[in-house]
Amino acid sequence: MIAGYTAVEIAVAVAAGVLALVLGLAGRRPSDLSLAGPALIEVLLIAQLVVAIVAPGTGNRPTGNPVEFFAYLLSALVIPPAAVVWALMERTRWAVVVVGISCLAIAVMLVRMQIIWTVQHA
Repeated sequence: MIAGYTAVEIAVAVAAGVLALVLGLAGRRPSDLSLAGPALIEVLLIAQLVVAIVAPGTGNRPTGNPVEFFAYLLSALVIPPAAVVWALMERTRWAVVVVGISCLAIAVMLVRMQIIWTVQHA
């Protein structure tokens, strides 16, 4: 993992999560504004997957368990599309709140992935 890129991912996930929570609690239904965040997060996670596959070949190996890391990453890749599908099917303010919570969950998972990659001792 690249620390700077991960920091950007976390910042985007937190911003998208807070925005969706605010919009949902204000009574807004799913819209392009509330669903753009998870879409951007998904693109960033796909790029993270590519980086995580290539990085060990360049000498940037995880210090923790790579299976655990990829379990987190693959799980994180499923969450934004699932939240968006839910929001498009339910179309209520609470669906937007779920989108916000899912974005914040991704931020937490990214922090854990960074810890697995850099802080653990093999």
